[in-house]
Amino acid sequence: MDTVVNIPISLTPSAVTEIHKLMTAEGFDTTQRLRIGVKGGGCSGMSYILGFDHTKENDNEFEAGGIPCVMNKSHELYLEGIQIDWLNGLENRGFVFSNPNASSTCGCGTSFAV
Repeated sequence: MDTVVNIPISLTPSAVTEIHKLMTAEGFDTTQRLRIGVKGGGCSGMSYILGFDHTKENDNEFEAGGIPCVMNKSHELYLEGIQIDWLNGLENRGFVFSNPNASSTCGCGTSFAV
């Protein structure tokens, strides 16, 4: 696996805290990494992928905020510079993506266009 010298994404302290909670839950597979990626779909054309997965052949591995991460090399074009935050409010709860590469985003914030 190649190692990325630069870290293509950033995690806010609240995102790191929430991800760390998930990774320390009973039964978590500690061989998995946080996968950040994209897939076709959503109301704006592309949707974000955020979940836990094992490293695959075309992945770059890196660490963000102390969290071990993987990203398919081809997704970096769409995600370079993205910031992932965690909101825990009454009206908004969940991960929020701030992507400098998106030309437009949908109202829910989970899909974008480039």
